[in-house]
Formats: sequence, C-alpha cells, structure tokens
Amino acid sequence: MLFQVDPLAAQPIFEQLVFQVKTAVARGELSQGDKLPSVRELAKELAINPNTVSRSYQALETEGVIVRRQGAGCYVRDGASALRDEERRRRLEELLSRSVTEAYHLGFDGEEIKSALDACLREVRFTRSDAK
Repeated sequence: MLFQVDPLAAQPIFEQLVFQVKTAVARGELSQGDKLPSVRELAKELAINPNTVSRSYQALETEGVIVRRQGAGCYVRDGASALRDEERRRRLEELLSRSVTEAYHLGFDGEEIKSALDACLREVRFTRSDAK
C-alpha cells in the first residue's frame, strides 16, 4: 500500500494524503503520467470517507501536482510548478524558516539542521536540469 493515514494524528486526513502523494512524487515512487487510484478505490483501501479523498485530489490539482481527466481519473503531472519564480521563492523561504524555527525549539543546532536537510534532499529524485 503506497498511502497510509493516521486517524489519530493532529494533521487532518486529507492533508496527510496530500503530503504523501507529494512525497511519493518527490521520491520518484510516482512519476509523470502515473494514474492515482480512483476516489472510491482509495477511500475503500484506507477505510476513509470518499469526500476526504476527493478533497485531497482537489487540493493536489489546485497545486498542480495532479491533473484530472474527465472519465479517466487522476494522473501525476510533471514536477514543474506553474507559480511565478518570486512566489516559489517566497514559499520556499517561508517553509524553511518555519522548519528551522521548529528545529531550533527542539534543541537542534545549525549543523544538525543542515545534516537533516541534506538527508532529506538525498531522498528526493530531482529531474529538472537546474536542480542540484
């Protein structure tokens, strides 16, 4: 099973599913053109409400991660973001700032944070020519 949800987690189930799809794409477990399970199939497999899966798929479509094809299902799009460079940069800086702040409050120093970031980067399959 590619996806799992924790109904007891603080994060809503639809957000868990969105993040797991994004993670699977980033790690190369899902590639451009791969078909996602239907809403009904995934809801049944995860024992969750189909509306939750639908909400997740809608969020992924809005963010440009997947594309819905009427009557054919949902498919992974290419990894390129449709956002302008300035907006992409702003979001990146916001994400990193939040992560570093949280790591600081967990008691990690700069080197430990860099090491953890490097480990995360090694797990991602970059396909764009400008990624390092």
